[in-house]
Formats: sequence, structure tokens, C-alpha cells
Amino acid sequence: MGIPLLDLKAQYLELKDELDAAVTDVMANAAFIGGPKVKGLEAAIAEYCGTKHAVACGNGTDALFLILAGMGIGKGDEVITTPFTFFATAEAIAHVGATPVFVDIEPDTYNMDVSKIEAAITERTKAIMPVHIFGQCVDMEPLLEIANRHGLKVIEDACQAIGATYKGTMAGALADAAAFSFFPSKNLGCAGDGGIITTDDDELAAKCRKLASHGTTKKYFHDTLGVNSRLDSLQAAILLVKLPHLDAWNAQRRAAAAIYDELLAGVNGIDLPAARDYGVPVYHLYIVKSTRADEIMDALKNAGIGTALYYPLALHEQEVFEYLGYAAEDLPVAASCDGTTLALPAFPGITRAQIEEVVQVLKGVLA
Repeated sequence: MGIPLLDLKAQYLELKDELDAAVTDVMANAAFIGGPKVKGLEAAIAEYCGTKHAVACGNGTDALFLILAGMGIGKGDEVITTPFTFFATAEAIAHVGATPVFVDIEPDTYNMDVSKIEAAITERTKAIMPVHIFGQCVDMEPLLEIANRHGLKVIEDACQAIGATYKGTMAGALADAAAFSFFPSKNLGCAGDGGIITTDDDELAAKCRKLASHGTTKKYFHDTLGVNSRLDSLQAAILLVKLPHLDAWNAQRRAAAAIYDELLAGVNGIDLPAARDYGVPVYHLYIVKSTRADEIMDALKNAGIGTALYYPLALHEQEVFEYLGYAAEDLPVAASCDGTTLALPAFPGITRAQIEEVVQVLKGVLA
């Protein structure tokens, strides 16, 4: 492919010697589960985000599930979230037995519309789960004010937003707890699945750690039903090599986004993503919206340029959530994104010439 959506091979080659040495060290020491690499990563992520605790786990989905379970949220409870996100957000809510309650999104950031949250609160609401979609933080100050007034927990789904800030505070340190994913395509990605929880709550951190290890703190003695969700040392070692480069990579993503903003300004038939001035985004993806998305994607693919829909169908329209009783028109902004929001290559290291090539193809469709 001429221009991939994400160039993981180039990232590996950039750090090949360090990454290979880190993996070899884990293999040589045969410390595959837990151990110093995982503890080191937990300390490094807590320091990076500015939280007291970081609890490593198997993946970002588990991180969300463990937080919810650790908070005691379950059957009969409701959690307010967004319908425009990866399925795992609502999946985790459903898996603890709670009910996801969707509110519509902002049309330009695709983040949860905070002004719609209060109307969705009922006597069964226990938490709000904002998603910092595509690497831009939700407007957290008014959201937290609503939560505090109603006595609700707030859980950041920060799986796409490591390194993003809101009014100077890192994503992951903005609420009661946060979940991150280290899936390979994330801004900080490992070589498989991985996740981590951040929080300042001592009790919640201990509960999440216990739940992630079969509900035990003493081997073979169990007083709680947990799950098996552990980050292996190979992934921790890889992440420890990559973490020092994260801020530079995120800066390169922002630079790519700025070039797209410049070159696509005023082009008819396409909406560009908005960046709010309350924070610094990290552009996990650079998303544009067009009713001609299919034509644009076909042209890009024919030119050897990577692209993908994010997302083809909002969560309130998914078959598995039919029991919730939503119609597409209940959340019209989210529904308007079905099959119209697509990603353009904006990976660290992409050149201006490559971006110009992408823009040329896109303009050729919309001309």
C-alpha cells in the first residue's frame, strides 16, 4: 500500500534495537506474567497521567469492565454514555448487568453532548462514562458538575486519548477512574492486547487489581468472583520502550491534522473535525464526514491509500441493543454519522507530500 492508514512497521523499525532488546530480556529472565516490567509500566503510566494508581490488565475492554465492577455497578443500574464509540464501551456496561443509556453527540467533535446528560439521569443512574473519541477530551468541567450534583461516578473511556489534555490535566486524571487500551493501533500500542486503569482512589485500585486476578489477593484463596485479565510482561516491556516517544508521536499527529485542516479548508462536501480550545487533542484518528464517503473511500483505496469507516453504525442502532428500544432518530446526530465518517492517514511520520497526495484524491472526488 502506498500510504497506509497507520504505519506500524515504520514505528517498529524506528525503535527496533530497543524493542528487540526488551523482548529478549523478558525471554531470558522468563518472567512472563507480572513481575518488574508490569510494575514498572504501572508506575510509569501513573506518573505520566498524574494519578496515584495504575492497574494493568488484559485490554481496554477489561479496564472498563473492572472499573464498573469495582464500583459495584451492576443489575438494575444505568450508565450514561455515547452511542458513537467502539462497541466495547457499551459492551462493558452490559457485561456487568447494567443498562447503557445513550445521549447524542456534538456534530463537530463527535464527543458526547454534555448539555444532554442531565435529561437522561434517572433514579437508577449510577455513573457517566464519557469517551474521549478520536483523542479529544470531552468537555469535562460541566460534566463533572452534573455528576457531583447528582452523586454519580464518572469513568473516562480514554482508550483513544492517552496524552490528551483538558485544561492542563491529562486524560486519565479527570474523573473517578479511567480506562486505556494498548491495542496495536492506539497512540501507545503494544504487540497484542493490553490495557490499564488509572485512578486516585486507593480502594477502587485495590478492587480492580483483585478482580483482574480471579478475585484473589492470596494465591488459591478466593472471597470474590473475578476474571483473568493480566497484562503480560512482553507487552509491558514493549510499552516501556515506546512511552518516552509518545508525546513526540502525538505532536506529529497534531502536525498532520493541521496540514489537513489547511489543505481541506473550504472544500465543499466534507466536514472537518473541530478542536476545542479547552484542551490538546492527540488525533488517534483524523476523521472527516461526507455523504459521499463511499466514493471517497473507493478512490482512496484505488490509489493505494488506507482508510476506514469510524463507525458504520451507531451503538443505539446495533442489533444486540434492540432491547433498549432506541430508534435511529432518537439520537439524530449520531445516526447521521452512519457510514459517513471516515479516517484519513495521520500517523506519526507521515509527510506533507503524502498528505497532499491524500488530499488530491479526495478533492478529485468532490470537485
